[in-house]
Amino acid sequence: MISANAIGMIVVIALVVVIAFGLGVYILFNPKRTSEDRLEDLMGKKAEMQNEAMKKAIAERISKLAQSQDEDERNLLKVKLLQAGYRDPRAADVYNATRVAMLMIFPLLISPFLVWQENIMILMIGVVVSAIFGYMIPQIVVNSNIATRQKKLLNPFADALDLLVTSVEAGLGVDAAFRRVSTELETAAPELALEFQLVNNEISAGVARPDALKRLSTRTGLDEIKALVNMLTQAERFGTSIARAMRIHSDLTRQKRMAKAEEMAAKVSPKLTVVMIIFLLPCLFLVLLGPAIIRVKNTFFGE
Repeated sequence: MISANAIGMIVVIALVVVIAFGLGVYILFNPKRTSEDRLEDLMGKKAEMQNEAMKKAIAERISKLAQSQDEDERNLLKVKLLQAGYRDPRAADVYNATRVAMLMIFPLLISPFLVWQENIMILMIGVVVSAIFGYMIPQIVVNSNIATRQKKLLNPFADALDLLVTSVEAGLGVDAAFRRVSTELETAAPELALEFQLVNNEISAGVARPDALKRLSTRTGLDEIKALVNMLTQAERFGTSIARAMRIHSDLTRQKRMAKAEEMAAKVSPKLTVVMIIFLLPCLFLVLLGPAIIRVKNTFFGE
């Protein structure tokens, strides 16, 4: 049997490894990393560049253990990371490296607590389950970030669309309208404003407007924005009125938003019914039948 000192040492080492790994992942996988930060890295000292190259090499080597061999799956992973807000070019490598590291760290953390059971079967099951759980944690975090970010993008989208319609009807071009709306929404909806700014930056850098709009749809993953992109692309291709098409799309978006709100409101009643059945009915039966049960007991069995 392993001594208490050895188990304590294992726990301390595991905690140190987890903290160090967490700091490294935060530095490499920080979604707030801007283009200015990357320019500073490129223009920094030689030692800093060597450290960055070493980090990149380590992440790439570890990530190969969890990297899929299918090109479509790798592209899908990159799209998911973009939708979660991770725009760093090394995001996929760090994601795969994190999965491999968590696969090894979680069994290391859980094994000292299972050693006390003195049962090899329980130890093996605990190690396997913790390894699977650690391997799935990065995927759960990324999916949660995607849902949170899409909600932040969708909530102000109807208002942003109205601003786009007003700007286009006032005589601004599509590019100028996106630029104006991104400036207006910078405080109220920073996520959506940033996406519009990226569209303007790509168009200014020479990317065709349909391609920049398609990248916007890919980065967000929202059906509403995808419909807007398709509408703008078709209006530009066939020469129809962009202002009229955007007005129609804005009305449809409002109707869809109202229908979704009504659907969520309609789900409240069934959910409350389940809660009442589980929590209120037992208390009600106890209050109504309790005195009768006590009276029957006293009548047949005596006090």
